[in-house]
Amino acid sequence: MLKVAPFSNIKIANSSKGESDINGSGNSLIHKYADVLFNSDAPQGNTLLRCKKGQQFVIEGAPVNGLFFIKSGTVKVFRTGINGREQIVRFAKEGEIVGHRGFGTQEYYSIGAIALQDIELYYFSKEFLQGVLISNPEFTYDMMLFYANELNRSENKVKSISQMTVRERVVDTLLYINRKFGSVKGFLNLPLSRKEYADYAGTSEEQVIRVFSALKKENLIIASGKKIGITNIDLLKKEISEHNFFLDS
Repeated sequence: MLKVAPFSNIKIANSSKGESDINGSGNSLIHKYADVLFNSDAPQGNTLLRCKKGQQFVIEGAPVNGLFFIKSGTVKVFRTGINGREQIVRFAKEGEIVGHRGFGTQEYYSIGAIALQDIELYYFSKEFLQGVLISNPEFTYDMMLFYANELNRSENKVKSISQMTVRERVVDTLLYINRKFGSVKGFLNLPLSRKEYADYAGTSEEQVIRVFSALKKENLIIASGKKIGITNIDLLKKEISEHNFFLDS
């Protein structure tokens, strides 16, 4: 039984049993192993879910019963810190996995996940995935590489938070959003609130506002409401070049 966010607010649709219906990068696991994950011999192994913007589909502390692949849309993955403050772990887009941090090792999800826009998700049960891992060594190997990469990203983020200044962390966050989501009409293709920038960079909303104000005065960024545009990416990169790493890749 799936125990994540209540299904009363989440639309369940029939899963497509084919690779052609999967969006995202051709290098994603769900794209590469579509023939395995959408095996017609195990039709109950996956479920297609549709969530509206702002809906939470993984609740921190809920029992782990499987994980999610994003078919379309963007997701905010977070965990609750001291005094109930939200810490954003990462932003995920189509083709990426959500809920894997607790899969196979913990009984409860250590993170929560919210749709930043209308999204579609493939949910795969824990039992189904365990069977795939046992029967398909190539999939298991690629999952191992995926977890190793995730660990490296987490370690780099801890390192950056301890060694970067507040300004450098905010700049690094802007560059990360630009690398991952790109720009549309001069603005980053992921509108975020100042609080969301702060929760990802590990600082306060007030500090983010101050840094953005300084960057605007230096003609490094432009802003229009929640939308932020980078006007001089080379200078921003130069600010954090000595660290030789980013908050994420």
